[in-house]
Amino acid sequence: MFRLIPAPLHRLGLRIAYRLRHRWRVWRKVELAGVSVIVKDLRGQLLVVRHSYGPPVWGLPGGGVRKGEDPEAAARRELLEEVGMTVERLKVIGTIEEMVSGSPHKGHLFEATVLDDAVPDCREVIEARFFPPHSLPEPLGAFTRTRLAYWRRVSNIKD
Repeated sequence: MFRLIPAPLHRLGLRIAYRLRHRWRVWRKVELAGVSVIVKDLRGQLLVVRHSYGPPVWGLPGGGVRKGEDPEAAARRELLEEVGMTVERLKVIGTIEEMVSGSPHKGHLFEATVLDDAVPDCREVIEARFFPPHSLPEPLGAFTRTRLAYWRRVSNIKD
């Protein structure tokens, strides 16, 4: 249904919804759950994306977990929606407890290896590219830095 809305208008709606959602979270302090996926290609490069809303930073693909949705299903859905990717296996990395917009947040972190190129939806995600892990683009979002540091720590990956 959202494909019927012209992309520029859709992106404007996403920016407005992002700001409203932030204010709602600050006011309500409702517990949230989300997913982030560290996507690697066969050369070991990492996928980072730029969203059409929120801070102008590079981040990991992912998003919110819907009510009653399994985090793994949410990760698969977000990858398909944002960058057109399906994955055979998702590896659970762990869960990060944090605050987002003044609300408690449980961030489920996954890892996946893909064969395909990322195809941004040009609505929610305006750019998606693979980079070597030692040469990620700037500015990299704070939540992305936290997730990558957690991933490196639990996976014993050296910088």
